[in-house]
Amino acid sequence: MFSRLLSSLFGCWHGHYSFPITVKKGRRSPAAFPTGTYVVCLDCGEEFPYDWKQMKIVSRSAGRTVAAPLATKEAA
Repeated sequence: MFSRLLSSLFGCWHGHYSFPITVKKGRRSPAAFPTGTYVVCLDCGEEFPYDWKQMKIVSRSAGRTVAAPLATKEAA
């Protein structure tokens, strides 16, 4: 209950991600354009580009890292 209130006031903190998804050519999600692979926030559904070599979420523009590796995230 308290977490829902915080989420509605401040938005999603993107704390839980899906396993990285690599898409086929021609069927790309906008988040998969930089690397061909993306992850999805399991709380809000937002998609983020993911780099398998660095094992990190990267920014949509220059390939800069914007979050910690998925292995350090706490499981739901």
